[in-house]
Amino acid sequence: MSLREDANELSGELVRLRHALHREPELGLDLPRTQEKVLTALSGLPLTVSTGKGLSSVTAVLRGARPGPTVLLRGDMDALPVTERGGAVVSELPGRMHACGHDLHTTMLAGAAHLLAARRDRLAGNVVFMFQPGEEGAGGAKIMIDEGVLDAAGARPVAAYALHVISSVLPQGVFVSRGGPIMAAADRLIVTVRGAGGHGSTPHRASDPIPAACEMVTALQTMVTRAFDVFDPVVVTVGSFHAGTTDNVIPDEARFEATVRSFSTGTHARIQERILTLLNGIAAAHGLSVEARYDISYPVTVNDASEADFVGTTVREVFDDERRFIRAPQPFTGAEDFAFVCDEVPSAFVAMGACPTGVDPARAAYNHSAEASFDDAVLADGAALYAELAVRRLAREPATV
Repeated sequence: MSLREDANELSGELVRLRHALHREPELGLDLPRTQEKVLTALSGLPLTVSTGKGLSSVTAVLRGARPGPTVLLRGDMDALPVTERGGAVVSELPGRMHACGHDLHTTMLAGAAHLLAARRDRLAGNVVFMFQPGEEGAGGAKIMIDEGVLDAAGARPVAAYALHVISSVLPQGVFVSRGGPIMAAADRLIVTVRGAGGHGSTPHRASDPIPAACEMVTALQTMVTRAFDVFDPVVVTVGSFHAGTTDNVIPDEARFEATVRSFSTGTHARIQERILTLLNGIAAAHGLSVEARYDISYPVTVNDASEADFVGTTVREVFDDERRFIRAPQPFTGAEDFAFVCDEVPSAFVAMGACPTGVDPARAAYNHSAEASFDDAVLADGAALYAELAVRRLAREPATV
């Protein structure tokens, strides 16, 4: 049977694993229950399995019957601090939810391990299965790289692949990717403007930080349209702004936080200096001081053009349908720590529509929503694609003796 047919045979087991993961979501880098479920799912397979030191990761290596190169497949495992609303399978842990579909990624990757292990005697090379905590802001991929995941098989991968489900926008079962930037860089800006408080009726006797902070927020929006190419954009969104306690008291300070998104390595390298120069200038003009902390988080996720084309060809051939793959016309504005893997080896990040059957993707709740819902029907196809990418990519490389 084909990998796709074998994956369909595994559907029941995949659904049970996904539901178990969904009911007990965990946050950040410490995922003991999730790790335990993954280890149980891999038990009995001919894999060399190791766990992380600084995080609850699982790295599994499948060595083919013959020598050859290495391919890495990655699935992230962590959830979000969201209280779930609705859905057939609901989190049993209040305030935690697999709102971004990482429970599906983990399940698909475990399924791929089963599919490939059953074909071990036909493989020339190795497959590394990277089960990663801490994608949602904790940088788990970077920690796993530092702990040696890219060298787990003894040689660096010739290629790496990651799948990510989307609960809306895309029709169910449709895959999307592109060469070049596929996800944005994401940084965090934390600004505290300091002045001198006073009575609201006599602002000239105080040094009011609020107007200066408001001016900064507005100036940031103007700056990104005047300092950066419209075809290489920057997005700055201020999501938190706090100052004062009541209407007639000028506070000592005002504070705001923003996310900064960019889509090229060049722009990502320039944006910090431009923002800090702007904020310091406005503060000085108002006779105030400013403390601005710029935290670089995730770099731009850049797909290797050849690997992205390879993904498209594989999808069309495996699913025998040209409509199952779409080349994204522009990057997604979300960010991904798979970017750290892309910086080290030729890689492709692939999105997959997982909108529930019978729901209009244009109206469905998006990832990270408390009402986000993902269809189990995509699990087998995701596992099959992971496995097919590994098999076909290993076969492309010259055999080694």
